[in-house]
This record gives sequence, structure tokens and C-alpha cells, in this order.
Amino acid sequence: MNRLAAILPASNVLVQVDASSKKRAFEQAGLLFENQHAVARATVTDNLFARERLGSTGLGHGVAIPHGRIKGLKNPLAAVIRVAQPIAFEAPDDELVSLMIFLLVPEAATQRHLEILSEIAELLSDRDLRERLKTEPEAAKVHELISRWEPLKSVA
Repeated sequence: MNRLAAILPASNVLVQVDASSKKRAFEQAGLLFENQHAVARATVTDNLFARERLGSTGLGHGVAIPHGRIKGLKNPLAAVIRVAQPIAFEAPDDELVSLMIFLLVPEAATQRHLEILSEIAELLSDRDLRERLKTEPEAAKVHELISRWEPLKSVA
């Protein structure tokens, strides 16, 4: 199992979300983490925006990895939100974003946080998979695609 699948319950995958801006998408993520994991939505959105102020988490190709450190969180959590209409995200290629993989990590997490982010970036660099994640109509199938994905084995 890949690192993302290990922290992404199927209930944390939403498609066709009605969010007209980055702010609205972050609010949707806050609501999801609050309802599913009892993490206060204001804490989630504040942390996501604080990280975003350092630079856009948009990667290009219509995807972004908004992430934040959450005080008191015991284990990393992830969510996937795909918006019905792509939104502006200040991505390096200026392409609008439709697929966001949210990552919340404990405040002190450093190495694990970077490993998970690296693996998410690797997953999203697979063009065929990325396009399927951006177009698959069913949330359960999006979750399945992520769960089945295998990262390249390091030879280090």
C-alpha cells in the first residue's frame, strides 16, 4: 500500500464539489476534516492558507497538493477533492486546478511529511493516472485508483 492510500479513507474522496475559488475549496476541506476526523474546520483552513501564503501548492497540469501542519494531530490525514469547475490556483503553468490532494500532518512531522508529499507528487506525475483522477465520475473509483497505485521502488 502506498503512503497516501494508508491515510486516505474512501469517505475522504469527493468529486463534483461545488467550489468556485481556492477559499471555497479550502472551506470544503475544512468541513470534511471536521466531520470525518473532528479537526476544527477553522484550524484546517487557517493552516492551509498559512502554507499557501508561502507559495502556491499548485503543481501544474490542473492539480494541487494543499497541505498544512496541525497542532495536536496524532497522525497524517489526507483528502481528495475534485471541483466541478476548475479554479484559479496560481500554479506555475497558470492552468486552472480541478484536483486537489489535501494533506494534514502533525505539527512536528518532518521526514514523514516530506515522504508523503514526495509520493503524492510521484503519483500525480503519471499522466494517464492524473487524467483518470481528474475525470473519473465516481469517488469510490478515484479512491481505488489511488489505492492500487504503486510508487517506483527506490534503489538507494
